Amino acid sequence: SRAGWWPRDTSMKITEVVSHVLRYDLPEELGYSQQFYAARTAHLVEVRTDEGLIGWGECFGPGNVALANKAIVERVIQPLIVGRDPLDREVVWHHVYNLLRDHGQKGMPVQALSGVDIALWDLSAKIAGLPLSKMMGGQFRDRVPVYGYGMMLKREDAASHVARFREEAAGIKEAGFKATKMKIGLGVADDIRLAEAVRLGVGDDFDFMVDANHCYTLGDAMRVGHALDELGAYWFEEPVAPEDQEGYHELRVALDTNVSGGEVEYTRWGWRQLLEGRCLDIAQPEVCALGGISEYLKVLSMAHTHLTPVVPHVWGSAVAVSVNLHLLAAMPPVPGGLNPREPMLEFDTTHNLFRDELLAEPLDIQGQVRRSGGYASVPSGPGLGVEPDRDFIARYEVS
Repeated sequence: SRAGWWPRDTSMKITEVVSHVLRYDLPEELGYSQQFYAARTAHLVEVRTDEGLIGWGECFGPGNVALANKAIVERVIQPLIVGRDPLDREVVWHHVYNLLRDHGQKGMPVQALSGVDIALWDLSAKIAGLPLSKMMGGQFRDRVPVYGYGMMLKREDAASHVARFREEAAGIKEAGFKATKMKIGLGVADDIRLAEAVRLGVGDDFDFMVDANHCYTLGDAMRVGHALDELGAYWFEEPVAPEDQEGYHELRVALDTNVSGGEVEYTRWGWRQLLEGRCLDIAQPEVCALGGISEYLKVLSMAHTHLTPVVPHVWGSAVAVSVNLHLLAAMPPVPGGLNPREPMLEFDTTHNLFRDELLAEPLDIQGQVRRSGGYASVPSGPGLGVEPDRDFIARYEVS
């Protein structure tokens, strides 16, 4: 017998899975190498139980993709998991994935499953009365460094981009962020000028990263990459199409600048090929897309087995930001040492009500960064440690 121990009552059951797609018009149009967009969306998932406890998650996927994922969450996944114990996260994940395998091992089905899985982890940690990072093995750090990305493309000429990028990069540094990231996609020569402007804006002693959103052929990526080598960029993100894993490997061998990517790769099976192919210097899994926390932890283990550092991709609402704060808290440094380079939280500095105003108690990442010299604290309450404001959700939910 074990003094003071008793089995947990396992009667708690999932009763409902609810999907909330939020949308609002941005004050100005923003763009990257693939498109311009004038509205911001977010896709929240809540898993409800018969004891009134609720878990929150988020699915990656903007615009009408979010509406398609909403149908998968509520009409495909929900019937498969109602009545199950919310603690059975792995059982639920494999049950859903196996039944959806014939209809897509990547993309929207896995994005939809990701939000549900995150909500189950939030529920499990709440049941245990622990912060999510403690459920994942403990905290290596209780605050994480934050980098600010901005410098989006607009419908303006190249000279205007150059002036704006230099000024915006300087502003992000001045705001206290530890590093900054820019977008490119105007073409090789103009993109090199944009990177030069950002280096001038932040000075020589500040990390900057460059995100191409997979717009280049291998040859053009190589030309831009060599220019980034001269400028001392920290990483070159998604330089070529995600299908071109051989191209990633060639760039990694040829460039001094770190090659990063993986935000649109899914599950341990997709990531196995990227990592075994030595395609990346820095892995950027997106927890709200690749299969949720259950799958993220497997990918993290695989990346660290290959001694590949992980800096998660972060896009979405305050729920996604909170999840990633916990993931970063629970991540060991790779390879370790007295002064390791710490993994950073990605923070979009552009207008985002769903990040800044969604929660009953906002995270205020910008304020934390300004006050602390570039860091954000990990929420300390049970589960994600945050609660969305239902009135706010009702105001912006797409009917």
